[in-house]
Amino acid sequence: MNYSTPKNKIIEEINLIPEDKLIELYDLIHGFRLTLKLSENNVNEIMKFAGCWQDLSEEEFTDFSQEIEQRRQNSSIHLK
Repeated sequence: MNYSTPKNKIIEEINLIPEDKLIELYDLIHGFRLTLKLSENNVNEIMKFAGCWQDLSEEEFTDFSQEIEQRRQNSSIHLK
């Protein structure tokens, strides 16, 4: 069995941390894990839209592109 895995190295380091500092370490690890989870959720949400335009005809794509450009121009007028 390989005792030098990253997880085992982390556990060895944790065992060297004074008890009164473990809550700080817990907060750090917990926050890191939550950030990873949120990041994964964001990627999954974004990927739902990947390729959603590939079935558009050239004409539909052109119309869509022009509509986006028009909306951008309209929104920039309202911001001024």
